[in-house]
Amino acid sequence: MTTKGHVYVIDDDEAMRDSLNFLLDSSGFGVTLFDNAQGFLDALAGLTFGCVVSDIRMPGLDGIELLKRMKAQSSPFPIVIMTGHGDVPLAVEAMKLGAIDFLEKPFEDDRLIIMIESAIRQAGPSAKSDAITHDIAARVTSLSPRERQVMEGLVAGLSNKLIAREYDISPRTIEVYRANVMTKMQANSLSELVRLAMRAGMLKD
Repeated sequence: MTTKGHVYVIDDDEAMRDSLNFLLDSSGFGVTLFDNAQGFLDALAGLTFGCVVSDIRMPGLDGIELLKRMKAQSSPFPIVIMTGHGDVPLAVEAMKLGAIDFLEKPFEDDRLIIMIESAIRQAGPSAKSDAITHDIAARVTSLSPRERQVMEGLVAGLSNKLIAREYDISPRTIEVYRANVMTKMQANSLSELVRLAMRAGMLKD
């Protein structure tokens, strides 16, 4: 069980990947290795929040292009870029594209650890909040048009009878829709449903 969070290492150099895997694993991080940036991007949607540590010069998709694509996706993952000697102009470009910091190889192990810890600490709460908001929005999207209408009626404080009258359907049918809404929204009570609706932007605070 990791306590410090997750780190995704992207580097085409196998020796470097192995070295970072050992360092980060022994420092208490969960580590996932990628030998190219495209592989990481392909897996990104299913990954737990964490810090990305990527080399800047790689065949195919390099670190700069990786940053551009993650920025285009509004990814919350903080990114630390590793650069070779004399790559400062590239590192500056990386910072402009959203990298939180860069390290020039060879670097001190402790410096990388401190950088990753700081990145996860700063970006973590925001990323978790964004992930929850996206999850709630996905639940709302899963509702049928009628279920959405019933949810809107419920969070507006209307009774089953009033909702039934508004849409000219039986109260019994509304009960079925209401049960579906509570299941799909993963709400155990009406108050929880109202909180979810507020988070999804269906109601103003």
